[in-house]
Amino acid sequence: MRESARAVIGSVCSGFTELPAPEPDESGVDGPIGWPGYDSARARAVERTGEQESVVCGVGKFGGTEATVIAWEFGFLGGSLGRRTGDRIEAAFERARELRTPVVSMIATGGSRMQEGMAALSQLQRIARQAALTRAAGLPQVAVVRDPTTGGGWATLGAGSDVALALPGAQVGFAGSRVRPAGDAAAYTAESQLASGHVDQIVPAAELGERLGRWLSLLTGADGAPAPPPSALGSGDLPSDGWAAVRAARAPSRPRAESYLDAYFDWREDISGDRCGGVDPGVRCGFGMRSGVTVAYAAQCGTATLPSGFRTAARLIRLADRLGIPVLTLVDTPGAANDPAAERAGAGAAIAEVFAAVAGARVPVTTLVIGEGGSGGALAFAHPERTWVTPDSFFSVTSPEAAASILKRAPSEVPETANQLRLRPQDLVELGIARGIVTR
Repeated sequence: MRESARAVIGSVCSGFTELPAPEPDESGVDGPIGWPGYDSARARAVERTGEQESVVCGVGKFGGTEATVIAWEFGFLGGSLGRRTGDRIEAAFERARELRTPVVSMIATGGSRMQEGMAALSQLQRIARQAALTRAAGLPQVAVVRDPTTGGGWATLGAGSDVALALPGAQVGFAGSRVRPAGDAAAYTAESQLASGHVDQIVPAAELGERLGRWLSLLTGADGAPAPPPSALGSGDLPSDGWAAVRAARAPSRPRAESYLDAYFDWREDISGDRCGGVDPGVRCGFGMRSGVTVAYAAQCGTATLPSGFRTAARLIRLADRLGIPVLTLVDTPGAANDPAAERAGAGAAIAEVFAAVAGARVPVTTLVIGEGGSGGALAFAHPERTWVTPDSFFSVTSPEAAASILKRAPSEVPETANQLRLRPQDLVELGIARGIVTR
């Protein structure tokens, strides 16, 4: 049985104060298009749920963070969106901007209200406008995708949120169950949306209140100061030549991004996916708390970076920039994936997105090269003025093997080619590519 809107609110936040509902437009009989029996259906919904509309809006505390809450009551005409729903959602967003609070949308809806025709569907434009104004005001928006979340509720506040959390097993998709084509029903689930890069996390209902508190703390906890580069975790010895640098960076025992993130942050939460249908397990992005201050991170994990990884990193950097959160990037990749699948997925455009996000960021971006810095796929993650390197890393215009192949050299000449590329940490400092070498 689905929980009511008020039960959901009570389970995740404290001190909830409901916002006064705007005065409804009572003109007309049976709604704006005179749908027979609509007034009676609304009256039954009021009697059944105790609510006057399909959303309950107010302000509550999630841990130590106050937020504006929009919670759907699915029992009221399937949580459908009508004009009065739009009135309430608009008023909630306006109040959030007045109070400077994040917005948490806890969605359970079948879509727009058929009995109001286009007057209902047009509420999606109204909601999109309020979400856009709130984004422009620098306030975070978090969605909780409940069961079901379909139609315009998913296509506006669900998929359009900064962070999307979903309950396990929730039905999620633009098409509702009665109008979608026959076939793969699993595609319309929270788990499928996570695998496709449209949902950031799946959170059990029992953990939802705590997780929302963590997320809101992270998204509102920046101080604007540049993130200091992490300390080196691997060998402190500088390589004697270029080939030694390459071997050190490729050593299986070298610390990877996960170790650096765990050492750097007290705790953190990942986002997942590019919101375009892809997830790259070789790129970790999210927000972490370090000594009471939030830092965003985009980290390559040692694999060839997929287009979806670049797009996820760009999404992270743009979001952090809008919220005033400094960014830490960790560079570690042999290069961008360049197989036919990557090209079809838009590798060049995806890399361009990250270059543009870093170049246009108003917040400080700090970069640490922790392993392989392979060509443009690595450089896209690096800030041109705030890049540091570890002793067991290198950065190169291309790999020594690729350089030798391009120059038509024998494989035996790869080590000497590495030496000629001047890719060692100390070379990068001397060339002005890196500001310094971090130590343990």
